Amino acid sequence: MAKKITFILYLVIFLFTTPVFAQVKGIYLTQYTLENTAFLKYLIKHAKAAGITTFVVDIEKPGKRYQQNIALLKANQIKYVARIVMFPDGGTAHQITSPEIWQKKYRLVEAAINFGASEIQLDYIRYKAAQKPSAENSKNIHKIIEWYKNKLSGHNIPLQVDVFGITSFGESKHIGQNVKLFAQSVDAICPMVYPSHYEPFAIHYKTPYETVYRSLSSIQKQFNNNMPIKMYAYIELSNYHYRMSHKEKIAYVKAQLKAVDHADADGWYAWSPHNRYEVLFDALSQGKQ
Repeated sequence: MAKKITFILYLVIFLFTTPVFAQVKGIYLTQYTLENTAFLKYLIKHAKAAGITTFVVDIEKPGKRYQQNIALLKANQIKYVARIVMFPDGGTAHQITSPEIWQKKYRLVEAAINFGASEIQLDYIRYKAAQKPSAENSKNIHKIIEWYKNKLSGHNIPLQVDVFGITSFGESKHIGQNVKLFAQSVDAICPMVYPSHYEPFAIHYKTPYETVYRSLSSIQKQFNNNMPIKMYAYIELSNYHYRMSHKEKIAYVKAQLKAVDHADADGWYAWSPHNRYEVLFDALSQGKQ
């Protein structure tokens, strides 16, 4: 009896003291921002205060300053996810089927791993939008993803892939993105569910929660609500189609964050092309009040 009571007490203590892995919360940085040490320190300080745990960082030209500042991230317990832009503006048929280009980009992956990347994220891994629609397009893109996954398996490094928000509702045969197909070879999918990218723009501008929630739920439905991989949603800080006040931007961001949470995604990354995250920091700080 005493042993049983002891076991129950141990179980209760374990359940209430064992840390729960938090939802991923991240921001995107250009290489230029990473190498601006003063600005990077500012972002680290405010990101940590807001509960942000991950920085997705471009790597284009590896160098000493890049390596030093990645070390600064890690010293502050910030997870480093390396973002590799595969085909800027989308690839041509020749580029997509060129192993030489894959290998060239993989050298950036190797550098990122040497600098301490926890995960690799491939972006712009798609055809140009003008590509003729075909089911073969996604298969060709998947061959690249498989190639990278096989290369990374030896390093035990997870692979993430960014996809357009439109793929939430099924395969995009023009650009060659298919979430169900890609799930066979990635560890996480990162749908860019920016309300500003959905038509009609005026409706989605006013309904950021519904736009993000519907998109993420639709991805899950593609897998009968049993996701085999992680899902990290990319959200945006403002809608470039419309002028917004700071207060409106905060409400816009909070609506997207709420949608990510309600859709049971595994986390989110916030996108700001100029890496200005004051709106996000303010939105998160208000959420704590």
